[in-house]
Amino acid sequence: MKGRTIILDHIRNMEAAAYLVDGKLDDLLIDHADGPRPGAIFRGICDRPIKGQGGMMLRLPDGQTGFLRQGKGLRPGQPILVQVTGHAEGGKAVPVTDRVLFKSRYAIVTPGKPGLNISRQIADNDVRDNLLEVAHEVFDGPHGLILRSCCEGADETEITDDILAMGALADAVLADADGKEPEALTEGDGPHALAWREWTGAAEVVTEAGGFETHGVLDQIGQLGGAMVPLGEGTMYVEPTRALVAVDVNTGNDTSPAAALKANLAACRALPRALRLRGLAGQISVDFVSMSKAHRKQVEQSLRAAFKADPIETSLVGWTPMGLFELQRKRERAPFPRQLLEDV
Repeated sequence: MKGRTIILDHIRNMEAAAYLVDGKLDDLLIDHADGPRPGAIFRGICDRPIKGQGGMMLRLPDGQTGFLRQGKGLRPGQPILVQVTGHAEGGKAVPVTDRVLFKSRYAIVTPGKPGLNISRQIADNDVRDNLLEVAHEVFDGPHGLILRSCCEGADETEITDDILAMGALADAVLADADGKEPEALTEGDGPHALAWREWTGAAEVVTEAGGFETHGVLDQIGQLGGAMVPLGEGTMYVEPTRALVAVDVNTGNDTSPAAALKANLAACRALPRALRLRGLAGQISVDFVSMSKAHRKQVEQSLRAAFKADPIETSLVGWTPMGLFELQRKRERAPFPRQLLEDV
């Protein structure tokens, strides 16, 4: 099956979305995690400052606790508007930010950050001028606005509707920011809404029930339970632990002089997808096949190119004295529970 396909379906009554490239599973979203979704907006109540870290613990609805990294100037009991930035690890507070964004397919409204900006990926000046004209006609308020790259070539009516919807949502939420008790103001987007918002390239969209089974998605999900990732040029093992994600690269049966570099470059290309599909993040330590220091730069460049196209923020920390390569990846998704993978 050639081309790109987006499949919207359910797994065990859980909303799910799959993104296939030439029939191969490239991304997967499943609404299975406990706790609030990333992107959900709350009115939180400041509880207590964290000394030495500059952060603030917040009271959230339903007895939940949030952690705001920058809590300078806040006082206990003060209401504050916050947005969930990722999934909390077991027993930890929900990570939140006070830099609230209202994000949709074409438009991002930025309260407190006035100005109208257009994605730098849109290079055509005529297109940029036309988008500015469209935005100025319908958007006139105290908030800022960013028009995303997928606006290029999109229907102007759809862009206008998106701008108006995000502006109205921002006004409604900000109007409800004050109060003495924590409250959920938005619930965050589920997999189907996220797929529409983020998977913006040209693709066939399948919405019929049972699409995961008919397009082979369930079979590919079942393979995610194992640590091994075939590379073609060797193998890679991705294994999460309590402290970090360990990645081991092997050449397999190839004993040629170029085997190490080939396997390492293949692992660089495959690593973002392997982490994305498994929902793995945090500290990641990669044990590449032993190679000369002259090849390290080439491997690092390949890693940077691979993660540049990945939607989840990942920092390439660098090499350790023992020759491992470390990365730090934002926890935007919850890891897949083994139970789900076994049942699929």
